[in-house]
Amino acid sequence: MVIKIKKICCIGAGYVGGPTMSVIADRCPEIFVDVVDKNVERIKLWNSTNLKDLPIYEPGLEDIVKRRRGKNLTFSTNIKEKISSADMIFISVNTPTKTKGIGAGQASDLKWVEACARDVANFATGHTVVVEKSTLPVKTAEVIKKILEASQIPINFETKKSFDVLSNPEFLAEGSAIKDLEYPDRVLIGGENNEAILALNDIYINWVSPEKILHTNIWSSELAKLTANAFLAQRISSINSISALCENTGADVKEVSRAIGLDSRIGSKFLNSGPGFGGSCFKKDILNLVYLSKYFGLEEVAEFWEGVVKLNNWHQHRLSRLITNKLFGTISGKKICILGFSFKANTNDTRESAAITICKDLLEEGAFLSISDPKVNKKQIEKDLKSYSLNNLNYSEISDFFNYEGQWAFEEDINNAAEKSDAIVILTEWEEYLNINWEEISTMMRKPAWIFDARSILDPKEIKDNDLYLWRIGNGQSND
Repeated sequence: MVIKIKKICCIGAGYVGGPTMSVIADRCPEIFVDVVDKNVERIKLWNSTNLKDLPIYEPGLEDIVKRRRGKNLTFSTNIKEKISSADMIFISVNTPTKTKGIGAGQASDLKWVEACARDVANFATGHTVVVEKSTLPVKTAEVIKKILEASQIPINFETKKSFDVLSNPEFLAEGSAIKDLEYPDRVLIGGENNEAILALNDIYINWVSPEKILHTNIWSSELAKLTANAFLAQRISSINSISALCENTGADVKEVSRAIGLDSRIGSKFLNSGPGFGGSCFKKDILNLVYLSKYFGLEEVAEFWEGVVKLNNWHQHRLSRLITNKLFGTISGKKICILGFSFKANTNDTRESAAITICKDLLEEGAFLSISDPKVNKKQIEKDLKSYSLNNLNYSEISDFFNYEGQWAFEEDINNAAEKSDAIVILTEWEEYLNINWEEISTMMRKPAWIFDARSILDPKEIKDNDLYLWRIGNGQSND
């Protein structure tokens, strides 16, 4: 049986579903793509006439949505209607780490995946190919299949439903998701039915070279995604551990990274030290591997991967302690400017951002924080820090910040954020920060003033020439 896909429905209009379906609609204009979500506000933003209001920021996404929306790409809350008319359904919903019960703190919470499977079971008609797109634990497809199979029994002699389940994990780096979708290193399709695999293969073949489309069994596909993220996170923790060693020995982590990156067996990617890995997948997927390893009695394997997460957590707390120590051992009543809150540049995603941990530590020590990010809004930062921003502060009228200990304010303007600050901490590698006028900023800060470059993106000479102390991650040299 040849399966021809004419209509696709994606459940989940988040960081994966929205961009992925936009690219599929753009590259396959003959296929109608419906993206559905229960979040009314999110769908409203996807349909906004002002493309700057899209709920997700990714370079290139606005142009694609502008080209395809209203033609063969729609965003809707009509879940039942769109599922019932689809030939292929992607499940692309959040799979957070469980906070309670069996596996709490490690296993993925699959309640939204199960809810989607039940919606598909209830509303699908005829034969439907169901595609796992969310990052899921191994054997999740088995859960989905059981739910779908239960709905295949004819009721009142109605036409029997039938399903195929595929795994098609995403390998997207936020900030370059559109590029990763349009020019992927590989596309992985795992399944049991060759006809279903070929149906999804025929979609990707419109823009992806055949040799980059890999077919596997469904379990290998699921595990490959977890493993890829775990390996990348491991590299980040590894280089960050070396950055701490560099700071204490006089070595420069950038020089070390360059030297080892030229080794063809290692390669240069993911060897930039920073404030620690974040995003929706790395920590969650490693903890998933830890849980699976423990479940199968592989305690040593679990301990190995758990160490990657522990090192990342230690590194983030290390940075906040270092800032406190450099500022004479106390930051109580001092103003610290935080530049960058998203977990990396070119995205507005703050999930598991290192900035959250570092800012909470600094607030706990009594600092007053002025936080600025070009794409993350005040409302999201309030949600992440679990505290409200102070509004409309006039810094020129404030003589000191002891009345604002442990509080923070959101500032869109970098100069406002830096005014009267004792230190500036760069936590995200936004391009805007490369063009800061440090001569002007220096006159606004309280001396002695520090710049903490946690991304190692600034010109040390420019900082030092403007009477500012500099600390760079992984560099044993500073002018203190």
